[in-house]
Amino acid sequence: MKKSIAWVLTTIMMLALLTGCGSKSAKSDTEYVKKNGKLIVGITDYEPMDYKDENGEWTGFDAEFARMFAKELGVDCEFFVIADWGQKFFELDSKNIDAIWNGMTITDEVTLNTNCSNPYVVNAQVVIMKADVVGNYTSTDSLKDLTFAVESGSAGEDAVKDLGITDYVAVQDQTKAVMEVSAGTADACVVDITLANAMTGEGTNYDDLASGISLSSEEYGVGFRKESDLTDAFNKFMEKCLADGSLQALADKYSLTLVG
Repeated sequence: MKKSIAWVLTTIMMLALLTGCGSKSAKSDTEYVKKNGKLIVGITDYEPMDYKDENGEWTGFDAEFARMFAKELGVDCEFFVIADWGQKFFELDSKNIDAIWNGMTITDEVTLNTNCSNPYVVNAQVVIMKADVVGNYTSTDSLKDLTFAVESGSAGEDAVKDLGITDYVAVQDQTKAVMEVSAGTADACVVDITLANAMTGEGTNYDDLASGISLSSEEYGVGFRKESDLTDAFNKFMEKCLADGSLQALADKYSLTLVG
């Protein structure tokens, strides 16, 4: 009888522990962020999503949107530069950051490694080349003999791989990929169309570069930790911003197209 009672008590305790662990993982991220008093956002230097203004302050569509969400949570917003984009999931899981919020394309890899938000901005991968030769390349087959620069671990790198191109260099971020083309150390790069529109062409610092063919159509999302309740909180906040027009106003400011 005593053994039976002991077994029942042990089983109840184990179930309670398991239930407690489950509820903790479901609510820990919001509590963790509020306890820290700040939302740490992982970014790279990527205009028009996250970049520094003339005063050295982070600005851009994602930077402003992140500050809006942090304010909703009642915490400060702190930006953490992800030195190697290929390590973004490690930075998230290690709690060096609380969110990957940097014009991140929603891919199978992203949904596998994060609790990704609903999509919010439309994107595409485009080829950037010197403006005086870009018109010579009008199909993916014509790109096969070119040398490319891509951001390590990015959708641009995936696009190059999908084309069967092996002659490419993976660099720290998309801005550096553009710089490789400008310097002549790469024939072309594949970057987000949002960055291409902001950085290249007439009136930009890279007016000798131009966008060529588009390789894919995509959507951006914010990556939170697996099972994080911040995802649900952000999705609800985004719905509110869509309803009151504040998100559309922000998109208009940076010439971006919202999903839907």
